[in-house]
Amino acid sequence: MKLTTLAGVCLLIATAATAAAADTLKKVGETGRITLAYRESSVPFSYISGTGKPVGFSMDIADAVVRELKRRSGKVLEVEYMAVTSQNRIPLLTNGTIDLECGSTTNNSTRGKDVAFATNHFYTGTRLLVKKTASVRNYQDLAGKVVATTSGTTNAQVLRKYNSDKSLNMQLMLAKDHSDGMLLVDSGRAVAFGMDDILLYGLITTAKNPAEWDVVGDSLQVEPYACMLRKDDPKFKQLVDGVIADMIKSGEFERAYTKWFMSPIPPNNTNLKLPMAPQLRDNLKARSDKPAV
Repeated sequence: MKLTTLAGVCLLIATAATAAAADTLKKVGETGRITLAYRESSVPFSYISGTGKPVGFSMDIADAVVRELKRRSGKVLEVEYMAVTSQNRIPLLTNGTIDLECGSTTNNSTRGKDVAFATNHFYTGTRLLVKKTASVRNYQDLAGKVVATTSGTTNAQVLRKYNSDKSLNMQLMLAKDHSDGMLLVDSGRAVAFGMDDILLYGLITTAKNPAEWDVVGDSLQVEPYACMLRKDDPKFKQLVDGVIADMIKSGEFERAYTKWFMSPIPPNNTNLKLPMAPQLRDNLKARSDKPAV
């Protein structure tokens, strides 16, 4: 009886905590604090460089959300940053540990069962990071070879399916994060690293010798990136979507894009020289949060 009662009490406490966390605006108003998630190596969206504070295109969106929260409350707001991985970002959001994740997360229908997504702010697809000396130009060149990808990502799922459909017998090796995936290739443990193409270009900017690297292969699918927030929290989603809409209207969104994709960026002042894709240009008008399948 005592065990049953204790379990019931724990369930009530957990349920209450989840419900409280679900109303992010209320939580932030009561605590005076918001916790932003960041990725450590998702260049140029969310990463650590120099100062120790996370920077990047997605972090600029998160910072704009914080500014709006401060404007509405008229109070000082404490901002905490927490590093997350592909594996733990959704659990940490749903249990209330973090309040907003603006990194390099794909908005898809499977994740939409557990979390919500703001307006899509980028579009990308799975390709391959290789050393130029590897003579790899497409997936067929990887038959029977070791290919790295990041654990907990849609890319891992896409590569598994492609590997099975094409009977390539690739041996997939899971890395804990994107920088580790690149390291597997650099050390010779894998021939290629399969990931969103923009993240691969970003990783090249961090390499000691960027000229050694190349991004190759067909893009297996097009997927949208979006800031991730808790499900069933319409007021906070409305605020985040409103911030992105205001950034688009004012030109701040396009200026941020130019800053991170068309200008030299840290740590090595490399310019990605990546013009805005047609899908993103279209979504500046549509402002859709439509997920990938």
